[in-house]
Amino acid sequence: MFSTKPTIEPIYLSRVDALNSLASYSKHEFELDGESWPSVEHYYQGMKFEPGEVRDAVRQAESPAVAKELADKHKKAVRNDWMKVREVIMTRGIYIKCRTHPKVAQALLATGEKQIVETSQYDYFWGCGRDTRGHNTYGKVLMAVREKLREEGMGG
Repeated sequence: MFSTKPTIEPIYLSRVDALNSLASYSKHEFELDGESWPSVEHYYQGMKFEPGEVRDAVRQAESPAVAKELADKHKKAVRNDWMKVREVIMTRGIYIKCRTHPKVAQALLATGEKQIVETSQYDYFWGCGRDTRGHNTYGKVLMAVREKLREEGMGG
């Protein structure tokens, strides 16, 4: 017997699309860990480093792309526990961005029950990768934050 249940199309996005409020590159400033961050990407890249000169330079970068470039230039200075904490850092950044900017939270909640897929062709951790077999961690983080916002009553 065939199911008549309609298939729900996922939502596809790129975290580097600064015009999409759900992207880590969108310019939605927030405060976290005692600093003001211009975007989630600035926060994510900056938190790779202990407090100090490199973190400050990344935080003050003129754009999310420049923040990433600066972080990439200082790979040897990345904190030892980064691989363990990177998902928590991204989650905190997205959550605080949503709490700081209610329109961003509403945009996330408006995705309903749809799966959110980060479409990076080259990133198999944060994105789905070229063959769509990637972890889609960014999409999963957005869906987890969406659920947390619902639990807190922001969805209704």
